[in-house]
Amino acid sequence: MYRFLLTPRWWGINVFVVLAIPFCVFMGSWQLSRFEERMDTHRSATEEPTTDRTGAARPLTELLPVDKETSGERATATGEYAEQFLVPDRPLDERPGAYVLTLLRTDDGRALPVVRGWLPGTADTARAPAPPAGEVTVTGALQASETPGSNGVPALSGLPAGQTGAISSASLVNLVPYEIFDAWITLDEGDSGMRAVPATAAADTGLDLKAFQNLGYTGEWFVFAGFVVFMWFRLLRREVESVRDARMGLGDAPEGDPGEQRREPAPAATR
Repeated sequence: MYRFLLTPRWWGINVFVVLAIPFCVFMGSWQLSRFEERMDTHRSATEEPTTDRTGAARPLTELLPVDKETSGERATATGEYAEQFLVPDRPLDERPGAYVLTLLRTDDGRALPVVRGWLPGTADTARAPAPPAGEVTVTGALQASETPGSNGVPALSGLPAGQTGAISSASLVNLVPYEIFDAWITLDEGDSGMRAVPATAAADTGLDLKAFQNLGYTGEWFVFAGFVVFMWFRLLRREVESVRDARMGLGDAPEGDPGEQRREPAPAATR
């Protein structure tokens, strides 16, 4: 009854099933490992401190560009303070306030945004302490440029002079006539009596849309593997039923299986 499994058509079906199932299982396992990796990264970012305030600081240029590995690392840079801005709508410990952001002009002409501290209440440039004059060396936690509207950064527009909605080179380059580093630092200790702004976790730390996409793809690949098995058994059952019907004289045997073909009755003898 099962000799049809040796026909060329079923050889092709069987080879496809034997290759498809391991492939689907492998892809599902890989997507699951990606999800677990993102979860571990997120767990590490939330359970461990975002920066080691006691570790040795490294020169800024050694930590650029900022990624998940260097975000939160202590960086140091030397230069002179220039333009200063307030970054409004930045609460700290559930209290409203603003960041005091000052640009540090380095020797190569570029400027590094430095968050010198946090001021409570409504953003008011008159209340922001003036930066120190002359050459200074700053040390703090390195952060990647912000993107308005994501990662908790408010998408502010129409701000008064002396304020900026995001700490990013894209926003600041429109306010000053020189190049801005695509990064910023928050000082270890608040300047001029201000509170220090804690470093934030790096963006894309795992628990985001991509993580749940990996989990969804995991389920899809395992469903595909189950579907292949289901269809193989369904085709097998139909083929077996076709062979059984042919033996009972209810139909033709499957093509390519002459041993199971129904014999035609001999014609009646004529006188």
